[in-house]
Amino acid sequence: MAMTLQHVPSLPELIVFCIHPFMMVLVAGILVLYLIYKRKVAVYLLDFACYRPPSSYRLPMSMFVEHFVLDNMDPESIAFQTKILEKSGFSEETCIPPSVSQVPLRKSLSSAMEEAETVMFSVVADLFKKTNTNPKAIDILVSNCSLFCATPSFTAMLVNKFRMRSNIMSFHLSGMGCSAGIISVSLAKDLLRVHQNSLALIVSTETLNQDWYTGKNPSMLLTNCLFRMGGAAVLLSSREQDKSRSKYELKHLVRTNKAQDDISYACVFQDVDLENKVGVSISKGILNVAGDALKENIAALGPLVLPFSEQLKFGFSIFCRKIMWNTKQRSIYVPDFKKAFEHFCIHAGGRAVIQGIEKSLRLRKQDVEPSKMTLYKYGNTSSSSIWYELCYIEAKGRMKRGDRVWQIAFGSGFKCNSVVWKCVTDSEFEIADAWNDINRYPLHVPDVVKIN
Repeated sequence: MAMTLQHVPSLPELIVFCIHPFMMVLVAGILVLYLIYKRKVAVYLLDFACYRPPSSYRLPMSMFVEHFVLDNMDPESIAFQTKILEKSGFSEETCIPPSVSQVPLRKSLSSAMEEAETVMFSVVADLFKKTNTNPKAIDILVSNCSLFCATPSFTAMLVNKFRMRSNIMSFHLSGMGCSAGIISVSLAKDLLRVHQNSLALIVSTETLNQDWYTGKNPSMLLTNCLFRMGGAAVLLSSREQDKSRSKYELKHLVRTNKAQDDISYACVFQDVDLENKVGVSISKGILNVAGDALKENIAALGPLVLPFSEQLKFGFSIFCRKIMWNTKQRSIYVPDFKKAFEHFCIHAGGRAVIQGIEKSLRLRKQDVEPSKMTLYKYGNTSSSSIWYELCYIEAKGRMKRGDRVWQIAFGSGFKCNSVVWKCVTDSEFEIADAWNDINRYPLHVPDVVKIN
């Protein structure tokens, strides 16, 4: 009897024995729920569309100069802009809105509104048609235009035009510069991951009418020579059923903001000149500022995308420079980003910007071809330029399943933003209207084109 009682568990032991399996199941359940909660929701790019202005909007270089002569602009200002334009890398096909090409120049609120509506309504309608999307299916709407902030907002204009839902989440970004397109993707990405199973529409454009500069300040005259008409619409989704019909999956997005530095903050600045004329000033040191911002952005992006061998070489070069050798005797190893990406979409901010990144990252001519050809045909279309470049790569038939593409853009503030996409489709890409003459490209672009 005593021996039998020895094998009977005490009450505490019995409680532990009963609770133990329950605790295991509870912990396992909590762990599963935690992993489900922490799992990143995939964000897909279904398709995008780029605006192609009608040929009547073209601004041949000779007409550009003639326009200012007829508008009685200061001769020195005309000579300065002519010199810049001759080295711009532009073709005779870049476009501006009719209100800006008129003599005298017709700057007005109604003209700016008409310009914005022309671009946005056209490109969004094109995207809806390409993707067979009902406007009422859009859950999130993000628009961006840096210099013209209308009331009602651009998103309100789009909701009204396409009769979108009353509970749509809409946001308009202004003052973000040429990198605003990636900032819009960042905002849409965060919203899509919070509001799962949703569709997001992004519309990126820039209006020229209100900020076409007519004064004498050389740093403000640069914008007349660089910026041209354009826009893009992008459709993103966090719906699992859209994976099979999407083109790309969003892999990484890195943003760098240098506004805490006074020189960076002031290098692109909207202000008034001595004659009280509004313009955007671009400082001479912008390339140095962009280079510093690029270094910080790459430092954050590199560990996410570069193979370990490249990271090891980079880290070893820094160690050698700081510890083992004199600073001046050894340079830091530049990682080979061609091992991380098959395609590059560098913001077509200007010839010097593209060439600077080409040299810094040791890229091939083919790697910067989409940027150079976009600059040649369309000029600097601000935040939408990276989409014209991606469209160029598709039209060339170079994009394959599994390929990774790096879009990088710079903007006022000063900002440098990067986004990485991975191609997830086997389908052949249709040649979009923006590059329906793709067989002409690439073309040789001379260093200087004299304007007669």
